[in-house]
Formats: sequence, C-alpha cells, structure tokens
Amino acid sequence: MSSVTAQMSNNGGPWRLYVVLYGEPRWPEFRWEGTGPVPTVAERRAALAVLGYETTPGAGWSWCEDSRDPDDITTPVLLIAAVTVRPRGEVTS
Repeated sequence: MSSVTAQMSNNGGPWRLYVVLYGEPRWPEFRWEGTGPVPTVAERRAALAVLGYETTPGAGWSWCEDSRDPDDITTPVLLIAAVTVRPRGEVTS
C-alpha cells in the first residue's frame, strides 16, 4: 500500500482523527473524549498506532480552516490538520 492521508478535525466537539481510504465504505477513526485542547503530536502518533498507521518519515502536520458556510464569516471555524501516513512497519524505498 502506498502512503495515504490522515486528517484530524474539530468543529467544537471532540477531536477526531481518521485515515482517508478512498473507495472504502468506512475509514479507520479515533476520537478523543471531551472537548480538550488540540491533541499533542505524541497523542496523535499514539492514536495513529491504534489505527495501524504511522507518519511517513519527514512528514509534518499541516493545518487549515474551513466553515460550514464559507460565505458567512460569522459561522464557527472547522480546524483540519493533515499528514501523510503509511501502515505501521511498512518500509518504502
């Protein structure tokens, strides 16, 4: 399997992390309980490990923001982070 993207998002509730697998009906997902601060890099790595993935060497998290209604600047912001991942233990050349 080649590398894929993991995303983490929050729209005011719990943070959730999921691995984007196109063509699959369900994506691996991890949710943190409650509405705490942004999960640390260590917490994100642990969550990815639970899902069977790891970040690819040299990959860093990128952040962007979105909203349910991009034409209304008063709507709550949806934060989205993304990183390239691979199945745990997979070696790429």
